[in-house]
Amino acid sequence: MSEMSKFDAHSRWGVLSVAVLMLSACASAPSAPPEAAPVAQACPEGVPQGARCFRGQDSATAHYLIVMPAQWSGVLVVHAHGGPTLGPPRVSRADADIKRWAITVSEGHAWAGSVFRQGGFGVTTAAEDTERVRRIFVDHVAKPRRTLLHGQSWGAMLATRAAELFPKSWDGMLLTSGVVAGPATYDFRLDVRALYQHLCNNHPLPDEPQYPLSIGLPADSKMTTAELAKRADDCLGVRKPAAQRTEVQVQKLKTLVDVVNIPERSVIGHLNWGTFTLRDVVSRTAGASPFGNVGVRYTGSSEDAALNAAVPRFAADARAKAQFASDVDHAGRFTMPVLSAHGTGDATVFVEGNDTLRQRMQAAGNGARLVQTFIDSSEHSYWGDAYYPPLFEALLNWVEMGSKPTPAGVAERCRQLRAAQAGDCRFLPDFVPKPLATRIPPR
Repeated sequence: MSEMSKFDAHSRWGVLSVAVLMLSACASAPSAPPEAAPVAQACPEGVPQGARCFRGQDSATAHYLIVMPAQWSGVLVVHAHGGPTLGPPRVSRADADIKRWAITVSEGHAWAGSVFRQGGFGVTTAAEDTERVRRIFVDHVAKPRRTLLHGQSWGAMLATRAAELFPKSWDGMLLTSGVVAGPATYDFRLDVRALYQHLCNNHPLPDEPQYPLSIGLPADSKMTTAELAKRADDCLGVRKPAAQRTEVQVQKLKTLVDVVNIPERSVIGHLNWGTFTLRDVVSRTAGASPFGNVGVRYTGSSEDAALNAAVPRFAADARAKAQFASDVDHAGRFTMPVLSAHGTGDATVFVEGNDTLRQRMQAAGNGARLVQTFIDSSEHSYWGDAYYPPLFEALLNWVEMGSKPTPAGVAERCRQLRAAQAGDCRFLPDFVPKPLATRIPPR
């Protein structure tokens, strides 16, 4: 045998050996730990009559609730709740969720929801917990004919993450009032903080330790939501009737809501998110902030040039930005039909984020897998019982029969199902959201 032949033989043997070792490693790789069976318990308030309820704690310590209707359709809806809820998770969160989403069970579908193993902004871990409760249902309760993933508000962020991490687990995905535009959604909360501080200079106060607003709040701060609300009211009069505000309060509040384009009623909520939620995010990125507003041009005030010269600026940390995105973001790589619905006047999660979802799915070659519907509503959380049956039905028909829905068809079906109260169906079939950059200044 020539030296070249010997080399080729040894090379082939080396490649074969590596392949065998890799196969052996795969064969011996540990699988997901087995999950204990849930325990039958009395159903919480609000669950439809005749349903059976099960509770448990999964192998990652996340508590969960499973509800089986009296007459099961064979469909499982795994619910990813909104938030994030800061602080330790509470078992009672699942009770509140099923009370609000009892329509799912009334439609004959089983419902499963995890409380998640940790509070705060852990999107990937929450996505894993969501997959785990699905497995528990399949292994210990029943085998569904179809499994739908429902992401509500912040839960849509983790649902999109779960859809990419566990693509074989879901037959279809419903996103309602969803955070679907990735990290850019939260840049806005820093904008609120920066503009508020320019106008009010009381968060922090001049005699308090100063810190970059992009971290939300120092880790050791004892500030409470009540204290923050008082400061906002002192400066803006936001909790007072308009007639009781001073002229200065009126002007400052007008400037803030005009520039960031939100209603007065949502100012304190966004300040909370820009304070306590941003602090939670930064606690997960080693104290560095993924948020910045350098180069952002704010518009809508009476003196935009002066405003932009005075607003405090903060640079995002590149490493923290990448780490945050790796935990929360999606690329639109969904292998299942996706149906979304959003209120056009939602002041908590802006409807314009849906344009980002559409662009990403198109870029990933999945544009045909998306249908978006919109509702004439400023409600963020729950629009009413009329909307969800036609949405679930449309998604199931798409999954099972290949009948892709249209916004007009969903609107018409809502009116058919709600014939006696057709006015409850305020779908807007022709609505098209503007790009997110028209609502949140790009950076």
